[in-house]
Amino acid sequence: MLTGVHFLLTYKCPYECDHCFVYSSPRAKGTFTLAQITTVLAEARKLGTVQTIFFEGGEPFLYYPLLLEGVRRAREMGFQTGIVTNGYFATSVEDALLWLKPLQEAGVGAISFSDDLFHSGSEEDTPAKRALAAAQQLGISCGVISISPPTVTYSEDNETARGEPIVGGGVRFRGRAVERLTQGLPTRPWQSFTECPYENLRDPGRVHVDAYGNVHLCQGLSMGNLWQTPLSELVRAYQAEKHPLCAPLVEGGPAELAKRYEVPVGEGYIEACHLCYLVRRALIRRFPEYLAPRQVYGLL
Repeated sequence: MLTGVHFLLTYKCPYECDHCFVYSSPRAKGTFTLAQITTVLAEARKLGTVQTIFFEGGEPFLYYPLLLEGVRRAREMGFQTGIVTNGYFATSVEDALLWLKPLQEAGVGAISFSDDLFHSGSEEDTPAKRALAAAQQLGISCGVISISPPTVTYSEDNETARGEPIVGGGVRFRGRAVERLTQGLPTRPWQSFTECPYENLRDPGRVHVDAYGNVHLCQGLSMGNLWQTPLSELVRAYQAEKHPLCAPLVEGGPAELAKRYEVPVGEGYIEACHLCYLVRRALIRRFPEYLAPRQVYGLL
């Protein structure tokens, strides 16, 4: 019962955050055209179950006219709309109002602002905070997405008998986080990761789509390509048990995926995403149509 379609409007971003799971950067490629957006919206309407359209990235405000028209067309088709942004454009609250007022008039339903040390390096007067203040002035429903650097706590905290180490902070160890944030963190045996704790692969409620046509069940794990098979047909035909990668994941998580395809593994991994991401990256040449685009795996 797919209810949400999230456009990765572009992979490009003015930032290059350590935790980014799609490897966004100022050099990243892959941006929708207006014709492509319109095609996907029409396919989403065909499904009859999709209620919400989000525009994300990368950073969607880098292509502001495209973002604005995308929101407008989605609203005209009867969808609820939302945006995820880091608010980089908010040099002041007054200037942020200039960017957000047309979106309010186009009917944007909600905006989520990414505001944390990864994005701004500060907890004080950040672009996201200025953009948030402007959105609140305009009466736009808004919220904050904040991810902290990894921390380690223990289920029992005393000097003589510590329990299991727990990695907190909200980082999911896929994408650039695997390259930059894993150092020194405790691990668990790879065999212990027997389920996906984050995505409902049997019955996904939302998917992300990119300009290359990938329909992401999880970033870098594609249902198929919507430029080859229309989105409405892909969604209606999808069965996790028949997908070469989702089938082992729903059966036994990342550990089963590694066993099924005999992928060499290390002794320990920080959490399920860490193992799943590295196993998938090892399988890219075998399943290029389902593990895409390569840039999400740090490969060009």
